[in-house]
Amino acid sequence: MTDTAAYARPWKSFADQLELLKGRGMHVHDEAHALTWLQRVGYYRLSAYWYPFRVFRHEQDAATGVIRSVRTDDFMAETAFSDAVALYLFDRKLRGLLVDALERIEVSLRVEVAYRLGKIDTFAHLHEQSFHPTFRERSDPRSGVTVFAGWQQKHQGLVQRSKEDFVKHYREKHGPDMPLWVAIEVWDFGAVSQLLSMMKVSDQQAIAARYGIVDWKVFASWVRALSYLRNLVAHHSRLWNRNMVSYPTPPSAAWPAWGEAFEGKRELLTKPFLQLAVVRHLVKVICPGSRWPDRMAAHLAEFPLQTSKRQLSVSDMGAPSGWETWWLPKNGQ
Repeated sequence: MTDTAAYARPWKSFADQLELLKGRGMHVHDEAHALTWLQRVGYYRLSAYWYPFRVFRHEQDAATGVIRSVRTDDFMAETAFSDAVALYLFDRKLRGLLVDALERIEVSLRVEVAYRLGKIDTFAHLHEQSFHPTFRERSDPRSGVTVFAGWQQKHQGLVQRSKEDFVKHYREKHGPDMPLWVAIEVWDFGAVSQLLSMMKVSDQQAIAARYGIVDWKVFASWVRALSYLRNLVAHHSRLWNRNMVSYPTPPSAAWPAWGEAFEGKRELLTKPFLQLAVVRHLVKVICPGSRWPDRMAAHLAEFPLQTSKRQLSVSDMGAPSGWETWWLPKNGQ
């Protein structure tokens, strides 16, 4: 039985929710409009966007003397409900732009993996010898099974759940095992990323080179990070200032020239802007004439202004100083 006794926050009507925010110092210039947003989006989801405007208080631990910052329920002076809504809308458009770009990257990766492995073995994805022995035989600490065995389970699950007509047609005509270039069309980004991580070094190096990356380990870290980013976008999660728990290896000489903007700045690694830069690079390789980098740059330039004394900007996303000089195609690589 679930223990709910420790949770003491009661249900509140939309009107009560709004009064709670006002009582904590939030300005509400149009109550009817604010109530509409609470009804449409929900208090909890919007709370992620007014969270940065809450007041910090410094507390000292009596035993250790350590001073730590604690975020209170009160808002910074002049914080308005509209500040949170503007951030929410900015974030929603940010995810929409990424849906477009990540689709192009995912489809391109499928082609590269299937083309390279399929040339060697039509059913390479089913045969352990197609992959690097060290990479494929690592054990998953949670399940105890090898990485390859775990990936096989994922592959079979994706195939079984697929409603695609081509899957049904192929299995009826040829049997349960589909060639790599057919099977890969039912995989998600995570499955492609995991398969890539098991491939032999020569194969990973060749695919990395296709995208202009000289170090296969760097590229593998990019793909892992983008798989996490894809999940955030797919689940409509807050992105703009998220602490990214999966992120690329630190930028170095093995990165493209624009990586210099992030070198030695570990505080930027876990911010989303670095991953936006990775997406930009890959889109430019896959679709050289794409206007996506311009559209994203224009969106970032329209970061919403706030009435709050706590001012936020693209730097809170991890954007390094002077990012505009290398982001757009006419200005850099």
